[in-house]
Amino acid sequence: MKWFKLAWLNVRRNGRRSIITIMITAIGIAAVLIGIGFANFTYVSLQERSAREAGHLQVAHKDFFDKQEETPMQYGLDNYQTLAQKMLQNNQVKYAVEKIQFSGLISNGDKSAVFIGSGINPSAEFKAKGPFLTITSGNTLSTREKADDPKILIGKGLAKIMQAKVGDSLTLMGSTTNGGLNAIDVTVHGITDTGNPEIDKRQIFVNVKVAQDLLQTKKVSLLSLYLYETDKTDLVKKSLQKEKPDFAWQTWLDVAFYYVGVKNLYNRIFGLLGFIIILIVFFSIVNTIGMSVVERTREIGALRALGTYNSEVKFNFMLEGGIIGIIGSIVGAIIALITSLVLLVLDLQMPPPPGSNKGYPLVIDIPAEIYAPIVVISIMLCMIAAFIASSKAVKKPITEALSHT
Repeated sequence: MKWFKLAWLNVRRNGRRSIITIMITAIGIAAVLIGIGFANFTYVSLQERSAREAGHLQVAHKDFFDKQEETPMQYGLDNYQTLAQKMLQNNQVKYAVEKIQFSGLISNGDKSAVFIGSGINPSAEFKAKGPFLTITSGNTLSTREKADDPKILIGKGLAKIMQAKVGDSLTLMGSTTNGGLNAIDVTVHGITDTGNPEIDKRQIFVNVKVAQDLLQTKKVSLLSLYLYETDKTDLVKKSLQKEKPDFAWQTWLDVAFYYVGVKNLYNRIFGLLGFIIILIVFFSIVNTIGMSVVERTREIGALRALGTYNSEVKFNFMLEGGIIGIIGSIVGAIIALITSLVLLVLDLQMPPPPGSNKGYPLVIDIPAEIYAPIVVISIMLCMIAAFIASSKAVKKPITEALSHT
């Protein structure tokens, strides 16, 4: 305890240098935490977007994901209503939504374009997607639409290509399950904007019954399971897969190629930047503490002349470094926290990422569990820096140290 008290008194006595070292540490820690917070917000946002687009889990025919269908719905799901009810018995499953994936041609009578369609259950699909699907005009689909007046949601880009607006009639053409051709007239009920121009040039949504009528089938492509907690995806998959081993299972991560690419890129970028910042902070602390040690050479010589061991002198300097590290890391964490709150209030927008036409908010979301490791690393760096700086000083002969000017 006496060594800690002595170290604290030395930190206070050398106030100017201590403040400089503390600020260097604080700025470095704040920069690292802000970088981690920005990357974490990006990861969480992309993770949530990917999970809501595809579903946290997808269950399909055992050959659906591995084999190419020769005819539409060759590997579709029969009796999917019963399977959906079974999935909902798991208390982690919020929605079990049937989907049909299909493609074909869409026409306004004068021109045609290729579309990629999703047959959905509107009552659950749009609740699951939440804010990740924007209706720019019109309304979402309804389960109460009339059988003789099918509705369609069309992507913003495709609506522009087809020169279509809400209330206009279009024709969908596609291959049926027996290899023939079929066509259905639909009415534009809404125009969507996913934020991805390439998707918006092809994307349409129809009621699952409309898609079944077009393909002339009673099957669906797959069931998308939306969970209450994304973190429990793997756990729920193992549990359900054990109950239903005859089906193929896929998690949101298996199809989240953009998320994986961005995460790998950011890990490399912010990992390298963090390493560089830590190195700069470390050598700055070594330099600052080193100057303090040089100024206190006579003090070190006096301590050694009074019988203090070299190891005790170094230990005292390491305690000083530890105290500076504790204060600096706390100040840095406070700076990072205040910065994150200010950005949240200002609601600043980042420019659209590649492949998107929508910006996103600049938010710093620092995970609570990252503070402790960063504080420990900061303290260790300061103590190591103090050890390196003091090691050279204690090697000087006592007479030389006492006569140092």
